[in-house]
Amino acid sequence: MLPINLLKTSTFRLAVLYLGLFAASAIMLLAYVYWNTAGFLVRQTDEAVQAEITGLAEQYAQGGLPLLVHTVIQRSRDPGSSLYLVLDPGGRVLAGNLDVRPTGEPGADGWMDFIYSRKGLDGVELKAARARAFVLAEGFYLLVGRDVQERREIESLITNALIWAIVLTLMLGLSGGLFMSRNMLARVDEINKSSVEIMGGDLSRRLPIAGTGDELDQLGRNLNAMLDQIEALMIGMRQVTDNVAHDLRSPLNRMRNRLEVTLLNDMSPDEYRNVLERTIGEADHLLTTFNALLMIARAEAGSLRESMTNVDPAAIARDAAELYEPVAEESGFAIHVTAEEGLLVRGNRELLSQVLTNLIDNAIKHGGQAGNAEGDTSSIDIAVALNEDGRVNMSVSDHGVGIPEHQYGRVLERFVRLEASRNTPGSGLGLSLAAAVARLHGGRIDFTNNEPGLKVMVSLPAVAA
Repeated sequence: MLPINLLKTSTFRLAVLYLGLFAASAIMLLAYVYWNTAGFLVRQTDEAVQAEITGLAEQYAQGGLPLLVHTVIQRSRDPGSSLYLVLDPGGRVLAGNLDVRPTGEPGADGWMDFIYSRKGLDGVELKAARARAFVLAEGFYLLVGRDVQERREIESLITNALIWAIVLTLMLGLSGGLFMSRNMLARVDEINKSSVEIMGGDLSRRLPIAGTGDELDQLGRNLNAMLDQIEALMIGMRQVTDNVAHDLRSPLNRMRNRLEVTLLNDMSPDEYRNVLERTIGEADHLLTTFNALLMIARAEAGSLRESMTNVDPAAIARDAAELYEPVAEESGFAIHVTAEEGLLVRGNRELLSQVLTNLIDNAIKHGGQAGNAEGDTSSIDIAVALNEDGRVNMSVSDHGVGIPEHQYGRVLERFVRLEASRNTPGSGLGLSLAAAVARLHGGRIDFTNNEPGLKVMVSLPAVAA
């Protein structure tokens, strides 16, 4: 007995539908073949009988009844499948190879079908015949026909062959539909089983791939790629949670402890002011971290696309350099700007400015750790240029220790800081924000070894001026 779920599969229903259409087409084709074949045999029989009737009519016209009887006697000696009968008005046989007059009545077209008996090697045989009969002058009777037993057997053989062809077509089609449905159901069951395990929390589980390259394999590959991304996001979320807990717990504890100590001790107004200022500073740091997280989420959600306009990247680079020039000078850096004029990008000026300021801030924090033996090791270079691909490159280069190449992708993750102690000021969100903004603008962020130092380049689509 077939399983119910197999009969309910879309593959089986589709196979049955196509089987029905194919069977209907085959039946129509075979019926047309049968009609033409059987019709040809009937027409051939009728034409042969009509030709003999015409010949006998000529004999009757030339010599009357004697010549007609003589001709029938001659033809009856070797009749083949032809049948003849001539009767006098009293019903006696004058000539022919039939013993009695058929009992059937002719139809509206003058033809009659009847059964007659003929002696054979195995005794008397009953055979089918088709003939036409005429009443001649003075009551004489003439019948001319043909044995159609062989034709009937051929028609029966053709009919049986067509019926078996239709039955075999239906059986093979149904068997093929069941076979395909069973295979499809087995693959779908594997996918469902894997899906249940994934929904149960096993994100490492993947959908099976048969390797046939069909639509199920393509669907499985796409879903597996989606699961890879979901797993990576979940891992990233856990890492973000751990990093948030690590980065925010310490300042919150310091704030609480400082305020608690302040409440327990009597202090002067200046000391209270100093405590409050330090507390406000740490609160600002926390707010900056949360604002960066919010900005990354908005950029990744694409909610800021509506505020995009055509902006000048060269002007953004000069403004960012001017903003950070005092801070850079205090840290022993000189900022150099090389910007190609006349370039435009479609974007949000505030976000693009935030990207450049984050990159400059990172360069100031980490760009002087390679030493200042050479004259260019304390410089930060900002460049805006059009590359050979027709995209605008905005880059910030320093001469510090740089980043190992195998860490290029990792530093774009949230709260990732390569130093284990995590004592350097910052939240580890600057490059994450830069990458999110680049993706929002249809661009990307790349890292290059500046030998020594690091070159961070944001590539954006250019807009025709």
